[in-house]
Amino acid sequence: MSHSPSPSAGGNGHPAGPPATGSYGRDLFPPEVHGEATRIDYGALAYDDVTFRRLEALGAGPGWACLDAGAGTGTITRWLAGTAGVESVVAVDRDTRFLAVQPGGRVHTVIADLADPELADPNLAPGRFDLVHCRFVLMHLPRHDAVLARLADWVAPGGWLVVSDAVDLTTARSAHAAYRRTMAAMWHALSDTIGTDISWVTGYPELLRSHGLSDVGAEIYVPPLTPDAPVTAFWRATWERMRPGLESSGLVDASTVDEALAYLASPELADLSPGMITTWGRRPA
Repeated sequence: MSHSPSPSAGGNGHPAGPPATGSYGRDLFPPEVHGEATRIDYGALAYDDVTFRRLEALGAGPGWACLDAGAGTGTITRWLAGTAGVESVVAVDRDTRFLAVQPGGRVHTVIADLADPELADPNLAPGRFDLVHCRFVLMHLPRHDAVLARLADWVAPGGWLVVSDAVDLTTARSAHAAYRRTMAAMWHALSDTIGTDISWVTGYPELLRSHGLSDVGAEIYVPPLTPDAPVTAFWRATWERMRPGLESSGLVDASTVDEALAYLASPELADLSPGMITTWGRRPA
């Protein structure tokens, strides 16, 4: 699972000030830090079933050649190669240490930066894939539309592009002030550090159309926060990992973060998490 911003008139997701120069996995959430794979997997557990159902509904199965772009810990890659039974999966990430795929099988891993304008790999030929899937990646990239164009170019005629990113429709209306302020501080710290921006993601349907895709559809899933939910564990782990950045944002202090973390573990927890928007489109045959 791959990559949010400071208060502005536009709300969560709008970066303010000069562009960030950091990147996910280097300046924030480096994979070598203990517990990072577990944090990513909490997020995967929260959203995988939604993704599986969408890919299944689009027909992912035997005979398909698939690309999992920004494969993270490989939960989607393994589902495609295993449960869905596709012909092959190319799993791409800048760091593939968490993929845990069996060598010699249907999965081929490629270490690459999707945002690298010089990216050239024989496994990533234009028009090669029946399915290109990318989740929680483009929101962290400053040139997201250029990468989206690259993803669309890899889709074979008749094939599908499926992209998902975070969307926050609920935090601003939370009645719990510490939770609301800490989540806002997180988006700001992510924006300031690595340039994460979720302000544009509801425009995905039009973006996919602009890249020549048809039969475009979209859905949003917003999971409830309960103390034992994987998505709650994901936010706890994320805030604990980002704590210095949260406190230096000027939006929260240590006691506010403590109160927000305690709320996530409390039986009084009653909120909706930020969610996931998924959009799909087909390359005309």
